[in-house]
Amino acid sequence: MYSLIWQKKKWVKNNMDEVSSKDFTVIAYDKIGQGPVVILVDGALAYRSFSPMPELAKLLSTDFTVVTYDRRGRGDSGNNKPYAVDREIEDIEALIDATGGSAYLYGVSSGGCLVLEAAIKLSGKVKKLAVYEAPYNSDETALKDWRKYTNQLMKFLAENRRGDSVSLFMAFVGTHLDQIDGMRKTPMWSMLEAVAPTLAYDASAMGMDRKVPVERVSHITASTLVMHGGEGAPFMKQTALTLSKVIPNAKFRTIEGQTHAVASEVIAPFLIEFFKS
Repeated sequence: MYSLIWQKKKWVKNNMDEVSSKDFTVIAYDKIGQGPVVILVDGALAYRSFSPMPELAKLLSTDFTVVTYDRRGRGDSGNNKPYAVDREIEDIEALIDATGGSAYLYGVSSGGCLVLEAAIKLSGKVKKLAVYEAPYNSDETALKDWRKYTNQLMKFLAENRRGDSVSLFMAFVGTHLDQIDGMRKTPMWSMLEAVAPTLAYDASAMGMDRKVPVERVSHITASTLVMHGGEGAPFMKQTALTLSKVIPNAKFRTIEGQTHAVASEVIAPFLIEFFKS
């Protein structure tokens, strides 16, 4: 559920393509490079105009055909209701079908949770997947904090308090209040408010209790790379270790010197090595 948005960078989109998902939601995407298809899945609040994924795509494009896209409710993609995690999995399937029929997936943060679910449902189409810091946390205190956060988030969203929803999320993931106040005064804030309702989608992708879905991920058949940052939150390492132990064909890697906001130039070699192996 954590996001990379506080890197405060904005990348320009390439020539946009569109695909229709199963429920007729239009999903906007870019495609760059040649080779096996890799689909990059953003975390909370991020989308192609406000994400490091296009930068990462360029680094991977010498070896792969790389797809970046706006998750539903973000950027140029549609947002047909009602929402369900299965709809987002169908969006990924539509992208896979439009770009060759099978793909590698890389998901960061809550996008990592989403690609794990996609690998379960689309096992024949997901050849490999890589996950960076999927923020599950089975600690009892964390579970209580999660329930408090999601209850307040749903209240704010029901009242259309988008700015408060973004602030709540920022505070939950550890952003200092003075930083949040500063961000509210920048042009970036309106971009975040525009996609605030999708915070509920990320919460759904992580599950109602945020626990590591041990039983579910044990059914993943694709080769999996589970990563965490060496300078990140301690629970991220424990979560990554747990996932790597219960996913049948998984590898565990620590990306030294990195926080949750992993640098594209650092993560790219790990992804290239894994997807080419």
